[in-house]
Amino acid sequence: MNDFIVPPATEPVYEGPALTQVQRVVYTFTAPSKTFNDIKRSTSWWLPFLIMAIVGYILFAAVTMKVGMQQVVDNQIHLDPKSEARMAQGTPAQQEMSKKISLYVTEGIFVGNPIFVIIGVGLMSLVLWATINFGFGGKAKYWSVFSVWMYASLPTAVKVLLGTVVIFAGIAPEQFNIKNYAPTNAAAIFMDPASSNKALYSLVSSIDLITIWFLVLLSIGVATVAGLKRSSGYIAVFGWWILLVLIGVGWAAAFS
Repeated sequence: MNDFIVPPATEPVYEGPALTQVQRVVYTFTAPSKTFNDIKRSTSWWLPFLIMAIVGYILFAAVTMKVGMQQVVDNQIHLDPKSEARMAQGTPAQQEMSKKISLYVTEGIFVGNPIFVIIGVGLMSLVLWATINFGFGGKAKYWSVFSVWMYASLPTAVKVLLGTVVIFAGIAPEQFNIKNYAPTNAAAIFMDPASSNKALYSLVSSIDLITIWFLVLLSIGVATVAGLKRSSGYIAVFGWWILLVLIGVGWAAAFS
């Protein structure tokens, strides 16, 4: 009778050769399935995190040297007519204090970027982990999703480096837009953020080549570690992205 007992199902484990962290990074760009399958073995994510931290500080240095952090703040104020109008109504001392606070906040975001990355990826991975498991019946572990997110984010390093090239190529400091600094979407190339419709600019800038690349990698990765078809990963990831884009467009329309 024991011959007819069906053994309990177990989650399949990837049995290919173990990859180094460097191999994982390389394969993320050339053969992403190899990287995401290897995450089933180990959820280590320190190298992509280190790469993103380094390129982030490279951008920080470029902005500081070629644009100036105060100019970055002034540009963002100018791109928000309502904020600019409110600031103009204050006394010179109040205006100066507001600019100082904005400057400290902007610099703080750059300096503390690695910490914000950890927190942001942690929270977003939690949402995606719950979505893929409870919404699609996946079997992903939280730290597997977290690691997938880190590796899938590597193309953003390309965007940061492109933005750095643009800065050193001689962009006028008063034209630098920290929220859309690289020529990877039509809004950055063809639209003036100051005069364009804010909702339209938000929509067009959201359709970004690097963002789409990241979303595709994330979809493949989360489906892989969850043991699901790629279509489930695409629906989960792009579904959340579309919702966030619509919220951003609505916010821009309501407060422009």
